[in-house]
Amino acid sequence: MKIFFLCTFSIFLLSAFEQAAASAHYDKILTHSRIRARDQGPNVCALQQVMGTKKKYFSTCRNWYQGAICGKKATVLYECCPGYMKMDGTRGCPAVAPIDHVYGTLGIVGATSTQEYSDISKLREEIEGRGSFTFFAPSNEAWEQLNSEIHRNLIDNVNIELYNALHHHMVNKRMLTKDLKNGMTLVSMYNDQKLLINHYPNGVVTVNCARIIHGNQIATNGVVHVVDRVLTAVGNTVQDFIEVEDDLSSLRAAAITSDVLDILGKPGHYTLFAPTNEAFERLPRGVLERIMGDKVASEALVKFHILNTLQCSEAITGGAVYETLEGNTVEIGCDGESLTVNGVKMVKRKDIVTSNGVIHLIDQVLIPDSAKQVIELGGAQQTTFTELVAQLGLTSSLRPEGQYTLLAPLNGAFSDDTLRMDQRLLRAILQNHIIKVKVGLNELYNGQELETIGGKLLRVFVYRTAVCIENSCMVRGSKEGRNGFIHIFRQIISPAEKTLHEMLKNDKRFSVFLSLVKAADLDDVLSRPGEWTLFVPTNDAFKGLTDDDKAILIRDKNALRNILLYHLIQGVFIGSGFEPGVTNILKTIQGGKLYLKTVNDTLLINELKSRESDLMATNGVIHVIDKLLYPADVPVGNDQLLTILKKLIKYIQIKFVRDSTFKEIPLTFYSPEIKYTRITAGGSDNEENLKKLLEEEAPVRRVPPRRTQGGAARRRTRLAHS
Repeated sequence: MKIFFLCTFSIFLLSAFEQAAASAHYDKILTHSRIRARDQGPNVCALQQVMGTKKKYFSTCRNWYQGAICGKKATVLYECCPGYMKMDGTRGCPAVAPIDHVYGTLGIVGATSTQEYSDISKLREEIEGRGSFTFFAPSNEAWEQLNSEIHRNLIDNVNIELYNALHHHMVNKRMLTKDLKNGMTLVSMYNDQKLLINHYPNGVVTVNCARIIHGNQIATNGVVHVVDRVLTAVGNTVQDFIEVEDDLSSLRAAAITSDVLDILGKPGHYTLFAPTNEAFERLPRGVLERIMGDKVASEALVKFHILNTLQCSEAITGGAVYETLEGNTVEIGCDGESLTVNGVKMVKRKDIVTSNGVIHLIDQVLIPDSAKQVIELGGAQQTTFTELVAQLGLTSSLRPEGQYTLLAPLNGAFSDDTLRMDQRLLRAILQNHIIKVKVGLNELYNGQELETIGGKLLRVFVYRTAVCIENSCMVRGSKEGRNGFIHIFRQIISPAEKTLHEMLKNDKRFSVFLSLVKAADLDDVLSRPGEWTLFVPTNDAFKGLTDDDKAILIRDKNALRNILLYHLIQGVFIGSGFEPGVTNILKTIQGGKLYLKTVNDTLLINELKSRESDLMATNGVIHVIDKLLYPADVPVGNDQLLTILKKLIKYIQIKFVRDSTFKEIPLTFYSPEIKYTRITAGGSDNEENLKKLLEEEAPVRRVPPRRTQGGAARRRTRLAHS
């Protein structure tokens, strides 16, 4: 029982320590700095200093190994860790700094200006006396950087203004960095003014967005933390600041229109990237009016500038992605002393601290995709498409109140020949890239048909790792705008116009293959509606085939069908829809397997290269090959046929088993069209026509009866002209 109690107590202690450590990021980073400097002696910490500045950081692993902070090269410094000091003739920092009252500790940490001002303002007696204080002491550089007018006013009235300002930096209890929790609000010793604490995962701790650069210097009557700026009083809410700031009148109007302004008056920890009036004036003509006239768009616009976390500029030492109130993300980073938003320097003024957040003024308006028109969603890789849509007058078809989907090919998809086409033809091509409805990526399914504004129906093919429309497959980058989606495609989409049979008939390269298809009575398969993938050998695949050889092939119709149907697969498989480098095993109509994969954008069928892929037909797709395919596991039992096949196929060894036969493949794998004849009343001729019709050997497709609500079968008959 005693052992059980001890184990339970140990677990409790470990859990408590882990929870405490979870909020002590500053101390964790400090520990890492000690480890990095262990070769320098005891109690030495490694810091990084941004080159050309006096800014030093106990660095995260990311900054340390990059050797940079905010994109600027950082040099490594070795200094005594807080609370320790050097001794002459010894390595490292083996001595402990003397402990003194708060006033004396200001001198120990080098905050001599704060110490001097404490003296002349009569604060010294208080911080030398009894009590338990936390002093956030501005460094000497912080006082030098203070606005000269404010600085002068403080010095001119040391007994009141300076005294109050210093009291504003103090809390009437000891608070170590581990006690400074993220989002905490402390009450200062001046007029109960608020001090907003943020403790970030990268170890940065801020007080009203001033960074603690030297923490936890213990005093007999408290603790001193050195900060990098003089603390300013916290204003009212973010809403209050927007309402009184003249340079934010455009943002104020947008926030009022969208009912977002009231949100910024509520308790919270917001970061607002506030565009100035000049930023709004830079927007293209008509864009601001359109957004302001659309409450949904204006709400998205304003919320896209707001984070639900408080991000002081000093806490940002590298790029990080944050979710906005609008729902999408922005990347906040830094470049030297400048903050960046989505990689662009745009922050004019940093760290306006309020009671519920911080404001950074920016000189650009951030427009989220959700507030843009669909044509505005095109990126740098789709400029050819978007510019052509504008040049050919198709933007007028994209009404703001409508719903559309743009299928935008990459710039490289537009060849010089395409761009030189007659503008009427080019316009028709682009119309086939604009869908009449708004369809997101997660709404697309295999077999779906989408109607374009040009009246064409485009088929959707969904594969394991790709979504394709007709001959072209999507790449990443789909976006949703106010009135539609844009999806990005590798190639220009070419809607099918002809059947598989018509395509073979119109291309002389396939004349031999087509003649064999006809001899095997398979041409009807390639003419009817369906979904097929056909691998078509060119005439080159039949070089050396004599008329006698051809006659022997045709005579054995069952063998010929087996060979030809090994080239046919049920379903439409686009070459670019296959996952690169991965073998796809597909069953042919003959029953054998084909092994397909793409390597370097080339489709391989049984390791044979396709010379041309993705020729779309209304009932399937053609992949062109220059070899005849044959199922390697099917033996040949006829000497003549073996001789012919060996003449045509040299890339595999064909098996020979005397007297073996090919299996019979009935033509029931597809549904031929049923013929109907309209018969009018009266006349003996009609009776004769009916008799002849009934005597014809026409294939029949059986259709299961459809049940009515009452359960009785209802027969439906379609009549058409014969």
